[in-house]
Amino acid sequence: MDSDVIVVGGGVVGLTTAVTLAERGLRVRVWSRDAAEETTSAVAGALWWPYRIEPAEEAGAWALESLRVYGELAGAPEATGVRWVAGVHADTVLDGLGAWAARVEGLRQLAAGEVPGPYATGLAARLPLIDMPVHLAWLRTRLEAAGGVVERRTARGWAEPASAAPVVVNCTGLAARELARDDGLRPVRGQLVLVENPGIAEWFTAADAGAAETTYFFPQPGRLVLGGTAEEGAEGLAPDPATAARIVERCARIRPEIAGARVLGHRVGLRPSRSGGVRIEAERLPDGTRLVHHYGHGGAGVTVAWGCALRAAELVTG
Repeated sequence: MDSDVIVVGGGVVGLTTAVTLAERGLRVRVWSRDAAEETTSAVAGALWWPYRIEPAEEAGAWALESLRVYGELAGAPEATGVRWVAGVHADTVLDGLGAWAARVEGLRQLAAGEVPGPYATGLAARLPLIDMPVHLAWLRTRLEAAGGVVERRTARGWAEPASAAPVVVNCTGLAARELARDDGLRPVRGQLVLVENPGIAEWFTAADAGAAETTYFFPQPGRLVLGGTAEEGAEGLAPDPATAARIVERCARIRPEIAGARVLGHRVGLRPSRSGGVRIEAERLPDGTRLVHHYGHGGAGVTVAWGCALRAAELVTG
């Protein structure tokens, strides 16, 4: 065997886990069915915030560790894709968040008159906003600098990666339904619209965790990302024109100039939500290979990636 670990899955969770392991001196190969730009991670908005993820206490700790890392990466935004950006979480109160919120510097409750749109309350924050195509490319470069390798390769079971390394890490997201035979996984469909930015510098969200339709916009380099949806059980990857029109309409209620912005494209991704929350645990395959499961991050894979990677790495090396 020429590898110590095979990480199956090349999205943000897989690449971050692979970087963490490679920088500990392990020989790591990533098997990715899809090119980075075709993964669910590439579609993400991607604002740091624990959204649609369980278990809450562990997710809060993972998110805070990731926040620390993203804060460091924001020192080189052109390279890493990570920037500090101010914005507003509408219809959100501090008392309704977990214990993690007390450790997020600068979170501030707003009065009704300070919140855009028809919302009675909200929070002001300055948070990491990640340009995912840039960030995924940067993660791959960092992995390769640590001696890791990324291959376009589909795992159809555990026997093949297990024959190539003594440890396999399952970062396959929604595909773990079949690979890990996990019936608790379900897709939560998210649709986005990309438009020319009419001069908006701050992000905005109004995203109830239980709502199928949400309202948010994120200023990314060269575009404004509008959202969105959270359709549980829906698996269609084709953008729906009527849904796109409603997304633009909702965002334009907050910033009217969005209504006239030129549409650049549409994106659809399937969040890997899991009954029981994120799964990070190890098992032994019949041949003795250690299989570490690391999937089910719902709508917060980017938010918890670095914290979860540390936990998965403990299971790999422990």
